[in-house]
Formats: sequence, C-alpha cells, structure tokens
Amino acid sequence: MPANDHLIIFDTTLRDGEQSPGATMTKAEKLRIARILEKLRVDVIEAGFAIASQGDFEAVKSIAESIRESTVCSLARALDKDIDRAAEAIRAAERGRIHTFIATSPIHMQYKLQMQPDDVVEQAVRSVKRARSHVDDVEFSCEDAGRSELDFLCRIIEAAIKAGATTINIPDTVGYAIPEQFGETIRQLLNRVPNADKAVFSVHCHNDLGLAVANSLAAVSSGARQVECTINGLGERAGNASLEELVMAVRTRQDLYTIDTRVDAQHIVPASRLVSTITGFPVQPNKAIVGANAFAHESGIHQDGVLKHRETYEIMRAQDVGWHTNSLVLGKHSGRNAFRSRLLELGIQFETETELNEAFTRFKALADLKHEIFDEDLQAIASDTRQKEEDGRYGLVTMQVCSETGVIPRARLTLLVDGREHKVEAEGSGPVDATFKAIESLVDSGCNLQLYSVNNITSGTDAQGEVTVRLERGGRIVNGIGADTDIIIASAKAYIEALNLISRGGVRQHPQGADV
Repeated sequence: MPANDHLIIFDTTLRDGEQSPGATMTKAEKLRIARILEKLRVDVIEAGFAIASQGDFEAVKSIAESIRESTVCSLARALDKDIDRAAEAIRAAERGRIHTFIATSPIHMQYKLQMQPDDVVEQAVRSVKRARSHVDDVEFSCEDAGRSELDFLCRIIEAAIKAGATTINIPDTVGYAIPEQFGETIRQLLNRVPNADKAVFSVHCHNDLGLAVANSLAAVSSGARQVECTINGLGERAGNASLEELVMAVRTRQDLYTIDTRVDAQHIVPASRLVSTITGFPVQPNKAIVGANAFAHESGIHQDGVLKHRETYEIMRAQDVGWHTNSLVLGKHSGRNAFRSRLLELGIQFETETELNEAFTRFKALADLKHEIFDEDLQAIASDTRQKEEDGRYGLVTMQVCSETGVIPRARLTLLVDGREHKVEAEGSGPVDATFKAIESLVDSGCNLQLYSVNNITSGTDAQGEVTVRLERGGRIVNGIGADTDIIIASAKAYIEALNLISRGGVRQHPQGADV
C-alpha cells in the first residue's frame, strides 16, 4: 500500500522505550513484545541499536529472524561501523530497515559533534549511501530537529534524499516544540525541499512539555505520514508520543484526519499490559486509552447517560481497544494444552519444555489460590518463570515474616547465594523493610533503593500483587519485578531479581551518547 494511503506507525518501544532508566529488557522479553507489536499490525518495529552491545545485537537479530509481517529496523549513528552492524543484525528480516541519524542543531553540532555544518551534511550523505548499499529501506533522522535552523534542515534533507533515504525523520529530541510551530515546520519542509515527494516524512516527538502526541498530530495534519511512538508513551526522560493515543485520536477523529493507521486496536490493552509487566513501569489509572479508569464512570450523571446511550460520555468503545475481551482465561481444571494454547495467543513462547513445565506448575499453584486466572496472571507467570530460569547469584528458598500490633516486624529468610543456602533474619519498621534488611545483611550490595512500587495485576482481594524494586549502584539503574498473591513474597522476589540484574553487570550503552 502506498505510504500516502495510510499513516505509518513506527514503534520504538524496544529502542527508545528501553532507554527509560531501569527499563532494560532481555532478548526473550524483547521478542515477546515484538510479537504482540506484530499482532497490532505495527508497520515498523525499531528493535534496538545493534552496535550498543552484544545483547542488543542479538535481540535485533532474533526479532529479524522471527517477525514476518512488520518491517524490522535497527538504529545506527552516521558511522560506518554502526551501519554495518545494523545491516548484519537485520539481515534475516523479511523487510529490513536501517535508521541512521546525525545531529543538526547548532548546539549539538558545536558542542557534541564539534563539526562544521558542511561536514555534517557530508557525513549524512556518506552514511545514507552506505546504508543503501545494504538495504533499500533507509531512514535518515535529523537529531534535535526541533531546535535546528530551517534552512539547514532543508539542505541536509535534500542531500539525504538524493543519497537514497526513503524516509526522513524530524525528531523533537528534547521535547521543545509547540504544536502550531512544529506543524508549520513540517509544512515548510514539504514545500521547500525540492525532492520531498521522493520520501516519506516522519516525526519522533518527546514528551518533556507533555506535548508529544499533540505535536505528532499537528505534523500529521501538515503532511507527515509516519509517526514514531511507543506503547504507554515509554521512553527516556518524560517519554515519547504514546502509540495508543495517536492511533485512537486519528481513528476517532476521522472528520479531521483523512488518513488512518492499519493498527488492529483490539491488541492495544494487551500490549500495554505486557510492556508494563516486563518493564515494571505501571500504567497510571487515568492514562488515556489503557488506564484502569479510561472507561470508568463514577459520576451519577455520567453513569445515567452511558446507560441510556453510551455515546453521551464515551467517544470510543472499550472493546475496540482490547478491554474486557478476554476476562476469564483459565481455571484450576484447565489442562496443559489449553494453557499452552492461551500462552501462544498472548505471544508467549518458551524456548524449552522445561520452562513450559515450570510455568504450568506455577499456573496450577496459582489456580489453587485464585478462582479466576486472567491474561495478566499468565504474563506475570511467564516473566517470573524466565527470571527463575536465568542464571543469578541469588535466590529465595523460604521466608517467614512476623507482623502484629505492638511488635517490631521480623523477617526470617533462607537465601541461595552462588548455590549455597544461608539463613538470615532482621527487624524493620514494617514487614517489607524487615525483609529487605534481612537480604542486605547477607549480600551487602551497596545499592540505593530508588523505587518501591506495588500494583495489583488483576482485580479482587485474591489478585496477584506485582512489586517493582528499582536499585541503583555506581550509576547503573535496574528494575526487579516480582509477582505473588502474597505481597511480602512478591517484594522479596523483586528485590532479589534486581540484585541479580546488578550482579550481571553490562550497562547498556545510550545510542546518542555511547562511545562505541
């Protein structure tokens, strides 16, 4: 389908989204998210920054080998080694794209690149040509375009298209733009660049002023035909433009937009919950489209109106974005085949039969505690199983916590450290504090606790609690996630998982600032 016939959705959850502090994902987790993005019918999946690390390279390569319906893209700086590494990572893709970039704002060229404008144009042209020697689909980005001079943007974009770029991306890298101004910038570029009709114009907006979606929509109104976005608006600093908000804004207001996306919106909520579970970044209840309150009505007047005619207070149907489509999934009498089939529908595949058996055992144990098992429970089981299967220095064997009125809480744990069991105990201001102090009395990690967050995975008093623990040591930030119907056990699991991530080391390089 020609680009002008639909709005291209370029999802960068796995690349820019992963740059959120603590949101680093494993290869298996990235593949799970890529599969649900493919179900969403996302046009382009930016799978990572191949040269940043061996782990990122392997993740991009794995996704390129597995995804067939979406274009798989790797980011690369305007350097030969980056571009060649990206090409190697996406070689097996049914449709592959190399996305190369260089900074174009005066402040970036002077202080970061320390290059003259002529040299920047020359390097951009060279990088696009090298990327085209590998693939036909090349995207070129003008980093910090939101603060770049319009005349220089016109010059470098014309040169990049002439060199072979098929998509031109205009990023508001620092979230500086205002909708009216940003829309006018896109309009000017389309009118002033002589060969603008030879490429698709794209935008990538950050949310530092809370305007990422508004700026993206203004650009679409001005002629942009690709938007770069993430599930839940995940991304560095204040995040990126939210995929779900962009897709549903365009679809809901077809009176204003003469173009639509090809996204299958019924997978939006499952995708949102999967990303939230894997990254440990909970979705706020009042978040548009995917928040728990997005389709809830407290006011009596609103409730009465909705009961009489839904459209009095609802501009979308909850079912259309994936709410309540799969309430009850499985129960205690469900068999192994039903369990496996439902996991496959959710895009969850285990690499070994041992992992599947372990997950099924956990499912049965949970089913004995809960009458209803939801999709979110299954996703938590899958994540917990994979965490257990991965090598880690630390493990939880048993724990006992005493907490009663008038008595200082005490936690007693048996921990596994490098294959040996150790018994520890400690007091604390509460049961969680006592648990964490007991763990630290043995491991003495030197970590700073930056975040402790508890969220219920599903509704009801029998719901699993999902705990996120964010630890920092030596500038490295990790998120540990634990789930259990017992919040204290979930807390211990999350803390131990964070310690395992810290102990593995291997800080992921930042694409825009890495010295690789």
